[in-house]
Amino acid sequence: MHTVSVDSPPRPEHRTAARCAGVLALCSALLLTLVAARWSPLIDADGDIAATSHRWAVDEPGLTQACRILTDWIWDPWTMRLLCAVVVVWLVMRFAARWTAVWLALSVALGTLLQQGLKAAVDRPRPVWPDPVDSAHYSAFPSGHAMTATVVCGLLLWLLHRHGVGPAVWRAAVAVAVVSVVGVGLTRVWLGVHWPSDVVGGWLLGATVVALAVWVHRRRQP
Repeated sequence: MHTVSVDSPPRPEHRTAARCAGVLALCSALLLTLVAARWSPLIDADGDIAATSHRWAVDEPGLTQACRILTDWIWDPWTMRLLCAVVVVWLVMRFAARWTAVWLALSVALGTLLQQGLKAAVDRPRPVWPDPVDSAHYSAFPSGHAMTATVVCGLLLWLLHRHGVGPAVWRAAVAVAVVSVVGVGLTRVWLGVHWPSDVVGGWLLGATVVALAVWVHRRRQP
C-alpha cells in the first residue's frame, strides 16, 4: 500500500494557464477602468439592476433573510478561508504535500491582498437605500465575497481534478462550487450592498488569481 503524492509531476499545461490568466487580466483591467472612470452606460445599468433587486428584496423578507444567512455564514470570506486552511492542513498531514499546501495558502492570501488594495484604490461607494435590508463596510469594488469564493472554489476544484477524484465526486464538487460562486454574487446584489459590476469584477479578478496560481504551480513542477 502506498500514498499518492499530490506533488507528483503533472503533465505540462502552464501555457494554457498563462493564456487564461492573460485574457482574464485584460477583462479585469477593462472593467476596472470603466468603473474607475464612471462610464455612464455601466453606471446606469448598475443603478437600474440594483434598484430593481433592492425593491424585490424589500418585498420578499423571507428570501432576503435566507440570503443574509447564506452570505454571512455559508459563503462568507472567512468561511471560505477556513475551508482553505482545513485543506492546507489535510494536504500536509495526508500527502506530505508541503509545497502545494504553501502554494494554496499564499494564493488565497494574494487574492485577499489584491482585493483590499483595489478597494482602497478605487474607493467606490456602496449603494445607499432609504430602507436598507443589510449593511456592509469598506469600499464596493470588487466584491470581496465574490472574489474570495471564486479563488477558493477555483483552486480547490483544480486540486480535486489534479488528484483524479471519481466522476460522481467531481460532478458534486463542480455543482457546489458553481452554486457557491454564482450564489454569493447574487446575494450581494440582492441585499443591496454591491453594484452588479462589483460582483462581476470579483469573479473576473478571482478567476485571474486562480489562473495565475495554476501557472505558478505548473512552472514549479520539474
